[in-house]
Amino acid sequence: MMERGAGVDLLAILNNLTTKALSGQKPTYDEALTVLRSKDDDLMDVIAAAFRVRRCYFGKRVKLNFLVNLKSGLCPEDCFYCSQRRGSDTEILKYTWLKPDEAVALAGAGISGGARRVCLVASGRGPTDRDIDRVAHVIGAIKTAHPKVEVCACLGLLSDGQAARLRAAGADAYNHNLNTAGERYPSICTTHTYDDRVDTVRRAQRAGLSPCSGIIAGMGERDEDLVDVALALRELTPDSVPVNFLIPFAGTPLGTEWNLTPQYCLRILAMVRFVCPDAEVRLAGGREIHLGSMQPLALYLANSIFLGDYLTSEGQESHRDLKMIAEAGFTVEGLDSTKPVAVGGPERVALRQRGAGTDLPPNA
Repeated sequence: MMERGAGVDLLAILNNLTTKALSGQKPTYDEALTVLRSKDDDLMDVIAAAFRVRRCYFGKRVKLNFLVNLKSGLCPEDCFYCSQRRGSDTEILKYTWLKPDEAVALAGAGISGGARRVCLVASGRGPTDRDIDRVAHVIGAIKTAHPKVEVCACLGLLSDGQAARLRAAGADAYNHNLNTAGERYPSICTTHTYDDRVDTVRRAQRAGLSPCSGIIAGMGERDEDLVDVALALRELTPDSVPVNFLIPFAGTPLGTEWNLTPQYCLRILAMVRFVCPDAEVRLAGGREIHLGSMQPLALYLANSIFLGDYLTSEGQESHRDLKMIAEAGFTVEGLDSTKPVAVGGPERVALRQRGAGTDLPPNA
């Protein structure tokens, strides 16, 4: 009887969260915390409730984004989660600025795969004025070739006037994640502060750039820390909220942190959806290794994913992403077809040649 009572309470909380989200109201701290602490047995109830919110604001569309890593490694910051950090011995690709034509060609590859947004990223504390000129040139070239594609820059901490220059060059958005709760920030980085990050998001917003800011889960934080950062993001009113799941790179201080389950990752996405109901919740880094075969369920919560590889690690092959989206009954944003996609065909039928009636062992 106790379990049934707890289930009824959870359903009541989920109904209240859904009602609030559909009317733009802020959930309470305890309501958001309850989503994270719900049982695995109740996961489908949580997903169903959050999907009502996702469907209200975004239907069953999935937006594709593509990363171009303009400059890799060689970063002076010490972010404990990052393979590009100062002192990291992770064997990543390291290179200085790509040539503009290389960057544009890479962006074009992502766009041809269905990406509606290209994210131009460069390692470092923040850009110099010369760096802004470099990136502005790339933005202009992408916009000339693909005028309908959104361009988001992610260059670190911004100084006076830099956000306005990026906007003038044609950038649509700027990404700078809060990553974790303010009180906990010194435990994941010592070379800049949480307030520095908030300041950069606000600079971008004031310059007319669409603010993009999110989290990294799985860094040893508490449930409360995740709720704190989600509520802080709501106050910043970002248009996009990337949800990253820590990729524990060997050679970094957080390289041994493996503490996420697929079920918990889905609850995190649901909590973020309830807290930021009309934001573009983006399923970002680490989804493949932490969600595994449960990735399609995340589409009921997030309305945006990255296509292809990440900054220093490989992602799922793009054709598998597109297949996953189609088989789950979702559509890629920007494509005209709204009809369900048939994914079968003769090539998918494999005649059994092992097990009973053969000399080969069964597929077991």
